[in-house]
Amino acid sequence: MNQRIHRRDLLRAGAAAGLAAGLVPLALARPRKPSLRLGIIGVGNRGTHLLRLALNMDVEIPALCDIREDHLQRAMEIVKKARGSAAEGYARGPHDYRRLLEREDLDAVICATDMQEHAAICIAAMRTDKDVLSEVAAAMTLKECWGLVHAQEETGRIYMLAENCCYWPHLLMVRKMVEEGLFGDITYAQCGYVHDCRALAFDQEGKLTWRGRMARDFAGNLYPTHDLGPVAKCLGIHRGDRLVSLTAMQSRSDSIENYVRQHFAKDHPARQVRFQLADSTNVLIRTAKGVLIDQRFDMYSARPAEGPYHAIQGVRGSYDSRLKSIWIEGRSAANAWDPQDKFAKQFEHPLWTNLAEKAKGSGHGGADFFVIYDFLETVRNGGPAPVDVYDAVAWSSIIPLSGKSIAEGNTAQAIPDFTGGKWKQPKS
Repeated sequence: MNQRIHRRDLLRAGAAAGLAAGLVPLALARPRKPSLRLGIIGVGNRGTHLLRLALNMDVEIPALCDIREDHLQRAMEIVKKARGSAAEGYARGPHDYRRLLEREDLDAVICATDMQEHAAICIAAMRTDKDVLSEVAAAMTLKECWGLVHAQEETGRIYMLAENCCYWPHLLMVRKMVEEGLFGDITYAQCGYVHDCRALAFDQEGKLTWRGRMARDFAGNLYPTHDLGPVAKCLGIHRGDRLVSLTAMQSRSDSIENYVRQHFAKDHPARQVRFQLADSTNVLIRTAKGVLIDQRFDMYSARPAEGPYHAIQGVRGSYDSRLKSIWIEGRSAANAWDPQDKFAKQFEHPLWTNLAEKAKGSGHGGADFFVIYDFLETVRNGGPAPVDVYDAVAWSSIIPLSGKSIAEGNTAQAIPDFTGGKWKQPKS
């Protein structure tokens, strides 16, 4: 019987042969593509924002998907206005992205759905011959983490995590200073995501959003990549070091319940929701080189907006983003911090030197522009991804492992070596 042979099946077979031989590519060899065909799965507020950015970067958008028809129609109008022709829409329920992924006129997709759906969609995308950019976090469970690793290794497709905090200019500057040895060997890092998101747990009707459902269903650090990602890059995680183990503790949960009592009537269904997420969760992470990372997650405490923070301690210097300050032994005054801006020009990252004007107004201090720009350049050049699948799953594994540590009485949890030993070989 004649059967149609898809290009993706041939590519998958070739990647599998390379895997068997111990040659697992970061991405399949391919010529540079000047123009790309991009699909977007999830065009709510975040996905629509990314769509607008992508439309300014020489891409075609043949297909869009969302479970809400109003979101989809809005995004389709944006594409039609920008390109003169409409994208095809997919909105037949929560799994209609599978029909989009069967298209053979897409080079890559962006996944900007609810966080709980990221892993399943990205695995399916790679297994249908698509490169993929995933919003954060990458996965909610260890099974999903391994599923992403296996899909990337077996298909050779590009997987990139859209961790925009890694592109902030001051963090790229500090990373360059670390790599050039100004801080000396790093021994300790501190980071946290402290952001009052109580109002984002419910929609206008008082129903749980994806953030609210996540807080209802999981305990632990549920949003680890914004703060851990830049720190991991500074520490050379998967480029000579790796995350080895963690221990987590949490406070009691009062703030979200207090918010519900203040905003919803006694007979409102929101009053019946029981949240597992505590007000504050602290995770201590150890690396193979003996670096200690102290990570805090607090999404529901009442406080002014703060967002992610990052600090690095080396044997010859220190950095603290909350102070916006750096101290380097022998370079700074004995007992006084230097403002971080003092080092900005000398250690500015080339991305910001060359593209800062284009990044203005793109969101998150310009970092959103660089996420889309770097992903499209990675796809055009065939890889490697600047935030690859191993980075994505290691950072995201904090979610299930912190929850497990708390459930088991704050016990230490081993963090898997998702790279299979490849972390020992530093990358350029």
